[in-house]
Amino acid sequence: MKIAVMGAGAIGGYFGGRLAKAGFDVSFIARGAHLDVIRKNGLKVLSPLGDFTIHPATVTDDPAEVGPVDVILFMVKNYDTLRAAEQIRPLVGPDTAIIPFQNGVEARAMLSNVLGARHVLGGVAFIPASIQEPGVIKHNAELAKLVFGEFDKQITPRALSFLDALEKAGVTGEIPADISMVLWSKLMFLTSMSAINCITRQPVGLVQSDGETIALYMDAMREVAAVAVAHGVSLGEEAIADNMALAKSFPPNNKTSMFHDLEAGRRLEIDYLSGAVVRLGREKGIETPIHRTAWVAIKPWINGPPTT
Repeated sequence: MKIAVMGAGAIGGYFGGRLAKAGFDVSFIARGAHLDVIRKNGLKVLSPLGDFTIHPATVTDDPAEVGPVDVILFMVKNYDTLRAAEQIRPLVGPDTAIIPFQNGVEARAMLSNVLGARHVLGGVAFIPASIQEPGVIKHNAELAKLVFGEFDKQITPRALSFLDALEKAGVTGEIPADISMVLWSKLMFLTSMSAINCITRQPVGLVQSDGETIALYMDAMREVAAVAVAHGVSLGEEAIADNMALAKSFPPNNKTSMFHDLEAGRRLEIDYLSGAVVRLGREKGIETPIHRTAWVAIKPWINGPPTT
């Protein structure tokens, strides 16, 4: 199986690294200092599940150097999706599976419009990880899981083949009954957590310990659940309880990727998180005041610290 990781950052680097370590043919597409260090020193992963370093045969910023592959792990930031979709055309053969492991629920439409819906699966990554420095991925807990599947709910040979590859690499994988439900549940968890992280400038510990913050977090998740139901995905109190339990399982100092980006002065995905909840809610006439407040409050930092 030939695999390409489009966006070999924290998440792409970790899972692509595990697959490469297991002997799979994995090409890494990265950029900037991260790319330069991987080329020179390899990709280093620091993990509670075991540290390792790999020296990939192919590390590039040009997908045309790779050619068609069986599976593309698409892991760029949402705001880079359309640009990256055009870039990966050389990776896409007649039977290539593209699995976006991104935040939010809008990647399917964007990728399908550019590359064709038949290539696109749904994917959700569960892993607390960050780039500690160029070329070094820091995995912050034992949780490391990929959930993916076809949107028509069929169990296809390509999905089973990738699941088998993950198993051989020692990575937890799952093909759920309905990937759309998992995508919306992850949106519920992450969007609400990111909003609170970024507004309070505090890590997940605040959501684990402060009663008012816990209540706000759960109400924010309920807003996402209402929007999901309006879009045909049934999420209720059980999903909210599961996500609350997930939040409590993280180390108290864990931060969402958007909080990391905020602290580093990088571009933010807020338009695709709380902003998406607001937009998708408005499509169905549903008000989402918590996420609207978060969107408006965080937007001034969307391109880095405000200049005025």
